[in-house]
Amino acid sequence: MVSRLVLFVLMLYVFLSAIELFGISVRLVGQDTVERLVCGLENPFAGLAVGILVTALMQSSSVTTSLVVGLVGAEKLPLECAVPMVMGANIGTAITAVLVSLGHIAQGDAFRRAFSGATTHDIFNLLTVLILLPLELGTGFLRKTAQWLVAELPVQNAGGSFHSPIKTAVEWFAHLIESFSCNILTLHGALLAGVLGVFAVAMIVGALMMITKNMKVLMADRIERWLNRALERSGLLGLVIGAIATAIVQSSSITTSLLVPMFGAGVLKIEAGFPIMIGANVGTTVTALLAASVTGPLGLTIAVVHLLFNFSGALIFFPFKFTRRIPVMLAQQLGYLASRNRIWVFIYILGAYIVLPLLGIVIWK
Repeated sequence: MVSRLVLFVLMLYVFLSAIELFGISVRLVGQDTVERLVCGLENPFAGLAVGILVTALMQSSSVTTSLVVGLVGAEKLPLECAVPMVMGANIGTAITAVLVSLGHIAQGDAFRRAFSGATTHDIFNLLTVLILLPLELGTGFLRKTAQWLVAELPVQNAGGSFHSPIKTAVEWFAHLIESFSCNILTLHGALLAGVLGVFAVAMIVGALMMITKNMKVLMADRIERWLNRALERSGLLGLVIGAIATAIVQSSSITTSLLVPMFGAGVLKIEAGFPIMIGANVGTTVTALLAASVTGPLGLTIAVVHLLFNFSGALIFFPFKFTRRIPVMLAQQLGYLASRNRIWVFIYILGAYIVLPLLGIVIWK
C-alpha cells in the first residue's frame, strides 16, 4: 500500500513536470508555425474533431485536456479555440466503454445490454455538446464564467513573480531535461522543440497510465463495492460515487468500463448506472485542474471551462427523471438495432467519432 502511494506521488510529479516541459517546447516553436497550426482550429468544429480523434486514439480524455491546458497556459492556443477541444475530449473518451462492450458481441441479449449501457455515456456527452456548443458559440458563457471565476481567485501571480513550491519543483525538472537536450544532445531550434514536445507527450501518457494502473489496483475492489452500494440508494449518491471514483483513478474510462460487464450480465440497469456515468464526467475534470496548477491563470481558465461544461451537462440531464430517460432510451434503441444487425455498431462508431465532426466543419465553412 505504502509503495503504491509513493509511486502515485512520484508519477504525479512526473505528470506535472511533463505539462511544464510541454509548455517549454511549445514556446520554443516559431511563432509563425504556431499561428499556422492554430489557424486551422479557429473553426470550432475542427477543434471538436481534434478533441474527439485525439482522445479516441489515446483512449484518454485526460491526455487531451492536459495537452490543451498546456497549450493555453503557454499562450499558444486561444481560449476560444480550446473550448470545443475539451468538449470533443468528452465524446472521444466514451469509446473505451464501447470497445469493452464488443467483448459481448456474440452473446445476444448480453451484447444488447452492454452496448446500450456503454453508448449511454456517449449519447449523454453528444447531447450535452449539441446543447452547449451552440450556446457557447453564441454567448461565450462557459469561457466568460470561467474567466470571472479565475479572476476572483488569488492566482493572478501564478506563472509570474510568485512561484508555488510545486511549480518551482516541476520547473526545475523540466528545465533540467531541456538543458540536457540542449547541452548534451546538442539540439537547438525547431529540432529541440520537437524532441521536447514528443518527450513531454510521452511523459504525460506514461505518467497517467501508471497513475491509472496503480490506482486501479488500489481502488478497483472498493469502486465495485461503492457502485453496488449506490444501487441500493439514491441516484445522487451514484453521481457522487462516480465523481469520487473517477477523481481517484484519474480516468472516467475505468469507471464507465467497470459498469459495462454489469450491464451485460443484467445485474445493473442502465437507469441505475447512468448517474454514475454523469458523476464520472465531473470527476475526470480533476486531471485538467491538476495540470493547470503549473500553468497559471490561462491554463486554469480552460480547466475551469472543462469543469463548468461537465457540471452543466449534469444539471441539464440529472435533476429530472424524464431528462435522464432521454440518453437511456436512445441508447437502448441503438442497442436493439445493434443486436439485430452488427453493422449498426460500425455505423455508430464511424458516425459519432468521424462523420459528425467532419460534417460540422463543412457546414461551418
